[in-house]
Amino acid sequence: MSTSSDVAAPALARGARLTLGTAVLGRPDVAVLHGVELDVRPGEILTVVGPSGCGKSTLLRTFAGLLSPLAGTVEQDGEPLTGPSADRALVFQEDALLPWRTLRGNVELPLAIKGVGRSERRSQADSWLGRVGLAAQAGQLPHRVSGGQRQRAQLARALAGSPRAVLMDEPFGALDAQTRSGMQDLLVEVLGGTGATVVFVTHDVDEALFLGDRVVLLAAGRVASVYDVPRPRDRGALDDPARVALRRAVLSSLGI
Repeated sequence: MSTSSDVAAPALARGARLTLGTAVLGRPDVAVLHGVELDVRPGEILTVVGPSGCGKSTLLRTFAGLLSPLAGTVEQDGEPLTGPSADRALVFQEDALLPWRTLRGNVELPLAIKGVGRSERRSQADSWLGRVGLAAQAGQLPHRVSGGQRQRAQLARALAGSPRAVLMDEPFGALDAQTRSGMQDLLVEVLGGTGATVVFVTHDVDEALFLGDRVVLLAAGRVASVYDVPRPRDRGALDDPARVALRRAVLSSLGI
């Protein structure tokens, strides 16, 4: 997958630190995670894995400010996190692009909400579309492009608003294997140098190990383990003993 590496995009603010302290997470009628202690470091990619129904999406929505903790604390940079904020962008598996707006128009949307002038937001939108390899498709409506291209546009839209944290809920889950691999590479490339913190939920252990600086395993209503991932990030290092051991440990913890 090619991108326009010569197109500069505005730098993001330094990544946010997201913290849960002895938190109970869920909805008032049902708690799904208990006693969660988690510190997401500024600028890291933290991947989250676990069986279906273990609370991965609940964790993400709590960090987004869409759910309040039932007990304990949730903080951003040491301050209580009390609701949604432009500081934190949420990216779903469904691309959620507005079908009546072009790709450029979709990427411009967070800039328009922030009050950026028309010419400047067009320039910034085109810059981000260039970075994700969609310069030629900027004027297309979402239904005129592929699923992978829509996800690239969604990534550009999320980053255009200069969030300090990007919260991603299985964003590549509906893509075929080749497109998914390309999107993983693109995510790492585009995030490089931005400073944004990323929390990335996935059911795919290999995806979690490729993308994550650390991997969080949720199980039995709690944070079961947090693993550091060996680096450098390299698809050719699948046979590295440390990586093989970590993959085996995660799969074993999941009962696979």
